[in-house]
Amino acid sequence: MDQELINTIDHYIAGLVAPADEVLETTLQTSADAGMPQIHVSPVQGKLLHVLALLNGARRILEIGTLGGYSAIWLGRALPADGQLITLEHAARHAEVARANLERAGLADRVEVRVGDALTLMQQMIDAGTEPFDLVFVDADKESYRDYFQAALQLMRPGSVIVADNVIRRGAVLEATSPEPTVQAIQQFNAALAADPRVTATIMQTVGVKGLDGMAIAVVNR
Repeated sequence: MDQELINTIDHYIAGLVAPADEVLETTLQTSADAGMPQIHVSPVQGKLLHVLALLNGARRILEIGTLGGYSAIWLGRALPADGQLITLEHAARHAEVARANLERAGLADRVEVRVGDALTLMQQMIDAGTEPFDLVFVDADKESYRDYFQAALQLMRPGSVIVADNVIRRGAVLEATSPEPTVQAIQQFNAALAADPRVTATIMQTVGVKGLDGMAIAVVNR
């Protein structure tokens, strides 16, 4: 795989459909300045999330894993004026940076950052009978992906879409005896997603500036 060519193509696509703007660039810079890992989605992947939200007509979005708010901005920009995005972040410092970035993006009125253990926060929403979400984006600790999936299904409706990032792990998912806990967890998540009769799912491998990986996309069956 010619990574230089792949990067060039990714930059070409981004230049056409996901050009950088001051808000997004500042979000990346403030995240880096805060010492966050540079594991945000790429511009092209961010635009994919944006398009999926538009295709779904999403009015309510749940994101698991906020980091510096980069993907939340892409998703938030797809919401209507009365829409809402709730994004869950474990690290209080990350949440602080994300809130500032979302404020700068003009999205503070429709994006709420909640801090804490994501599964605990999701269970609180389940117990409270929270209005279903139209789209759920999972991009947090891989060991909990199966649990996030199961909890998310209780917060969705027929027709809702769930997207999970990093499900190919640079091809490591092919290693049946991988000793890596993250790889094992993603293998289990992928198998559970594919076998669950409540959803219709696919997994597509992605290549670009983030290397070889993949996204799982599923719709809750009607």
